[in-house]
Amino acid sequence: MAKFKQGRTNLSRSISLLLLIVLMALLISSCGAEETKTYRVGILVGISFLEDISNGFKEGMADLGYVEGENIIYDEQVTEFDIASYQSILQGFVEDDVDLIVTFPTEASIEAKHIAADAGTPVVFTFALIEGMGIVDSVQTPGGNITGVRYPGPDIAVIRYEVMRDIVPNLQKILVPYQAGYPIVQTQLDVLYPAAEADGVEIVEVPANNAAELTEYFNNLSEEEVSEISAILVLAEPLTTLPDAVAAMVSFAEPNQIPMGGNYVETDGYGFMFGVNVNVKESGELAAPLADKILQGTTAGTIPVVSSEPYIQIDYAVIQGLGLDVPESLLAKADEIYR
Repeated sequence: MAKFKQGRTNLSRSISLLLLIVLMALLISSCGAEETKTYRVGILVGISFLEDISNGFKEGMADLGYVEGENIIYDEQVTEFDIASYQSILQGFVEDDVDLIVTFPTEASIEAKHIAADAGTPVVFTFALIEGMGIVDSVQTPGGNITGVRYPGPDIAVIRYEVMRDIVPNLQKILVPYQAGYPIVQTQLDVLYPAAEADGVEIVEVPANNAAELTEYFNNLSEEEVSEISAILVLAEPLTTLPDAVAAMVSFAEPNQIPMGGNYVETDGYGFMFGVNVNVKESGELAAPLADKILQGTTAGTIPVVSSEPYIQIDYAVIQGLGLDVPESLLAKADEIYR
């Protein structure tokens, strides 16, 4: 009887010891486990024409382990070149206490820097021209709480001119339409003029606030003035990406057989011969590693700015339709050729 009682006591002690071990294991496990943080990122798409940048950014983040709905949430807001909307959307991101703001293009990024600065919200810009814009202190040390992906606007302006010169023989006078007062235009004109002057080519600026003003300008040209125009070259700015402005340029250029180029915009029939830009989606992808560094604790202003590379598209069919040709050297440089 005593042995039986002693056996029960030993069994009870064993069970108690086992329970204690399990309890301690659970406590240790719960102490060591870290709750997965869900980051909140506000994305300001300043021009819908560039919306694929956001897709590239999200894909880049997914490659880095950020799963939408699990450890990251995106608040994507799209507007159409509207400074007041930029400010309202950005203020909303700050009030919602997002972990990071991603913004593009240049003007939206300028507004983001100002609005987010006081709140300390980090900003990653992309597709933004930084020369003379005051967005960063320098490429290596952006400063403040901002970094991003540079849009190589001056480089692209020169390449656009050079491609036009290579395609259009006896280039003499180029019309350059753009959004009046748009801040990044002057930086491009500053490099365009010397390149054209070196070849004896005249640049005629056509600043306009909308498509109606473009149409008015074209309608007021005399037959002699029209005959002197060799081509229309567009810069990196918003007006000439809008459908109604493109339609205005086509309506003028097509009957007069004037070549157009600069930013590749697909149109029905008569259109742009070529485009020199950056790979839009890739601009978003390049922003992802910068965002990851910030979310992992690095101060944005200490992360060097990276730069997108020029991307050349040639529409061979449009060029041939104008009775022109493309040098083999230019075709060799092209990233995409449409035949």
